[in-house]
Amino acid sequence: MILITGASSGLGAALADIYSQESPVCISGRNTERLNALTAKLGHNVTPHPCNLSDEQSVTALFDSLPHTPSTIIHCAGSGYFGRLETQSTTEINTLLTNNVTSAIMLLREAVKRYKDKPVTVVMVMSTAAQIAKAEESTYCAAKWAVRGLVESVRLELKNHPMKLIAVYPGGMDTPFWSASGKHLDTQHFMSAAEAATMLKQALIATEHGYVSDITINRG
Repeated sequence: MILITGASSGLGAALADIYSQESPVCISGRNTERLNALTAKLGHNVTPHPCNLSDEQSVTALFDSLPHTPSTIIHCAGSGYFGRLETQSTTEINTLLTNNVTSAIMLLREAVKRYKDKPVTVVMVMSTAAQIAKAEESTYCAAKWAVRGLVESVRLELKNHPMKLIAVYPGGMDTPFWSASGKHLDTQHFMSAAEAATMLKQALIATEHGYVSDITINRG
């Protein structure tokens, strides 16, 4: 079984589509209506569970709802907010940090508490904004760099445990992310979510003695 967060749209929805063709998938997100619509589209192999990942009780309920230990957890949840720093609103900055940093911490904390001694793979999807600085993306970069620091630190804590923690840094995709973030870009030449999902699934293939720990998916 696969657990995918942020699955109501974009990369998360595309991953749910691909993985549900071969295994049961639990999809999670904040938008109940979109989760239900995706479930209806993908069929019986998909189970929706709305969740506020910044809320401890909601995260606990999400994991309690799983019928058994997932083989893979893919965390795609997050949001964007852009603009020159001096123009950014305190409310929007706090929302950005909650949706990206707090949610990642709460999700990963619960996964580690439950599964660190099991062969579970946890995939933390960030952005190339966690690798390089970008003008007019200062707070977004700060949030993604924070998640990268979380991942790299928890990896050290998981040394000698069977749980694997994988960092994913996708570049620009043609998804609803941009319109929701308020940044207006011509995305017609960006990779689609389906393309990124296909590449990610291939990169996540592991062998008995090895796996790819850091994955960057650049657009062409």
